[in-house]
Amino acid sequence: MPILRVALGQMNPRVGDMTANSAAMVALARDASAKGADVIAFPEMALTGYPIEDLALRPEFLTSAQHSLEALAQQLAAEGMADTPVVVGYPHGPIHDRSGSDEHAIAFNSAAVLADGRILGVYHKHHLPNYSVFDEYRVFRSGSGVTLLRIQGCDVALAICEDIWHHHGPVEHIAAEHPGLVLVINGSPFERDKDDVRVPLVAQRAQQTGAHVAYVNMVGGQDDLVFDGDSFVTGPGGLVIARSPKFVEHLLVVDLELPDARRQAGTHGEHVTVIDLPHVEREHPPLPVVSPVENMTESNEACWEALVLGLRDYVEKNGFAGVLLGLSGGIDSAVCATIAVDALGADRVTGISLPSVYSSDHSLSDAVALADNLGITYRVEPIAAGVTAIEEQLSLTGVAAENLQARMRGVILMGISNTSGQLVLTTGNKSEIAVGYSTIYGDSVGGFAPIKDVPKMLVWELARWRNDRSRKAGIVAPIPEGSITKPPSAELRPGQVDQDSLPDYAILDDILDRYVTQRASRHEIVAAGFAAEEVDRIIQLVDRAEWKRRQGAIGPKISEMSFGRDRRLPITYRHDPS
Repeated sequence: MPILRVALGQMNPRVGDMTANSAAMVALARDASAKGADVIAFPEMALTGYPIEDLALRPEFLTSAQHSLEALAQQLAAEGMADTPVVVGYPHGPIHDRSGSDEHAIAFNSAAVLADGRILGVYHKHHLPNYSVFDEYRVFRSGSGVTLLRIQGCDVALAICEDIWHHHGPVEHIAAEHPGLVLVINGSPFERDKDDVRVPLVAQRAQQTGAHVAYVNMVGGQDDLVFDGDSFVTGPGGLVIARSPKFVEHLLVVDLELPDARRQAGTHGEHVTVIDLPHVEREHPPLPVVSPVENMTESNEACWEALVLGLRDYVEKNGFAGVLLGLSGGIDSAVCATIAVDALGADRVTGISLPSVYSSDHSLSDAVALADNLGITYRVEPIAAGVTAIEEQLSLTGVAAENLQARMRGVILMGISNTSGQLVLTTGNKSEIAVGYSTIYGDSVGGFAPIKDVPKMLVWELARWRNDRSRKAGIVAPIPEGSITKPPSAELRPGQVDQDSLPDYAILDDILDRYVTQRASRHEIVAAGFAAEEVDRIIQLVDRAEWKRRQGAIGPKISEMSFGRDRRLPITYRHDPS
């Protein structure tokens, strides 16, 4: 049987930057060609970045994408890769025919086959996801038919991401054609433990089609999404035989022994397009042997790297000089600062202590220790004078006076940001954001929220994991032990701790997971053993905090149900859950 050398280019595009994205693909294709690749594939929407959202509804953007695709095909040929087919994800349009049920959309989510300096064929995505963070049905048209590439005598079927999440439709039609390889290009965002779903799914499709499956995924941060890469190849039985590392750009090259399509009898189905590429005598230099197990990551490491990548790409792709954040001495700001240093380096992170008359000595010393451990710029900006002036002017007391402290901190952070060009990080975690345990325009101030999708219990877990990683490497653990072990507190009044207003975080996170992520009803949560009064209070807090969340900064999604695109509820809303 023939050997097909397949290259998967796991790349990090920037939405809209088609010049840079094309250059990145040419560089990876050059490397793949030097390694003797017979076919090279790049992720879903690699040309334009993903998701492009309503850019898919702009004719001039689609026209620019088409011109960039044509230029890419010519450049690949000019650099000596004319005889190597390259599969590239891009938006195909604009479509001027406005007939049909999807007349609102003017583009397809497509995969183009480039060779000989030309676009030889195009496959359009069938299944358009319209759940979670996806709105593809709103901006794309649905495709049909099967596209087969005949490369070196082997049949390779194309599919795009969501197409393989359904056992019917294109997968059924592909299986009927008996290809040796199903090549799937993807823009699949990271979620905790998604491998528990993604890899078994691809294994099922391999068994259903009787073919190898090559799964190439995008990597990088795009607004509140993080793409983890983790491209891989399975055999026909579903066993993973090659794998890319997560969270980095990577070229995966693998040899696959595939059936000789020319010896298979029978004709193709009615809606099958076959792109028959000339046979090329090509050398296959030896490839290094790498076990796919070497590229696996455990859950806490994957979460941490996702948060780091999400922050890094948001800062870099949007051109910020660096980041700054308030350092309270608590666990949340400590974890955020450590993520920032891992993402950008210590020289681009500024930590600011904003003490009030209620700030404890141990909080101040923990903030100093954190800054020293991380090697970041550190400065102290007391808030007492500003707070006193406004308190006296407005005669504020009680909660209004407490919130003023948080808002004064926000004013100082934003003032420094405007002067320095650094992005302010807001340090609230998912548990606090869920129940509205924050001051709007105070500690919620910031342009990016690194742990917005991280529940409080996981914040502690990640802190301990990150410290352990440093200790194993023989370097100082960044997060002071006091920040991890002391009771969390906003320190807005004497002796205040979070549990004055909230239940124990272990209980709170469990209830929030059931109500927010699992969409469990009040009755189901109470039946699981939680006190009815506690459940009612937490549900009310979550529902009432929607107006705060709607105004909050974005942050990297790492869970199945994040606050933002995943969960869209009305602000003005009344419902008796009983």
